[in-house]
Formats: sequence, structure tokens, C-alpha cells
Amino acid sequence: MALDVLIVDDSAAIRKILQRVLAQAEISLSNVYEAGDGLEALDVLKANRVDLVLADINMPKMDGIQLLREIKTDERWAGIPVVMVTTEGGQSKVIAAAEIGAAGYVRKPFTADQIRRTLEPILAA
Repeated sequence: MALDVLIVDDSAAIRKILQRVLAQAEISLSNVYEAGDGLEALDVLKANRVDLVLADINMPKMDGIQLLREIKTDERWAGIPVVMVTTEGGQSKVIAAAEIGAAGYVRKPFTADQIRRTLEPILAA
């Protein structure tokens, strides 16, 4: 099954790297949407069907935790798995994201194998 994925990160370079790593992880992609912050991500979600969201935690305007909260409290999107991507050394934001409903997290820098191991059980559910 090919996925429609939304990659949310304030770094365009990281968005491109994530897209390339998803392909290397043999995740079949149909459409890849990009957003530079949570507010842009909400606009993408309003206009497109998305199967998976990969969101950075630390972003301007609306961070990944706020975006996750918006997704999980809106019935249109509540069922979309959200995987947090973070450079966070501490666990507090990762724990907060899990409590809100994040499906998992990947720590930067990441590899195709890490992405695959994180996404396989989520996508199999």
C-alpha cells in the first residue's frame, strides 16, 4: 500500500532527507506533502488525505506537540498516526507526545533502518 505522508519540519533539508530515508526504508509512498511548521501542516491536512504524519517537535509558530494535540483532538484527523522526529536529549517532550497520542518517535540523526523499525508496527496496525 502506497502512503500519503506529511513531513513537518522547519528545515527544508531535513524534510528532503526524511523523504529520501523513507524511500531507502522501502516505505511505499504515493504523495509526500511538506510543511515548515504546525500551522502549515494543518492547512495541508485540511486540503489532503494523509496516512501518516512525521513531525519535528521544535518548530516556530506551532511546534510538534501543539500540532499533535490539534490532530488528536480533531475527529477528521484523530486516527492518523503521528511520529515525532526530535533532537531532544531529554525525555520530557517525548513523554508528553506519547501521552497526547504520538504513535512513536525517531531521534535525529536517523537511519533508514531506524525509520523502518519505528514505522513497521505502526503501519501494520
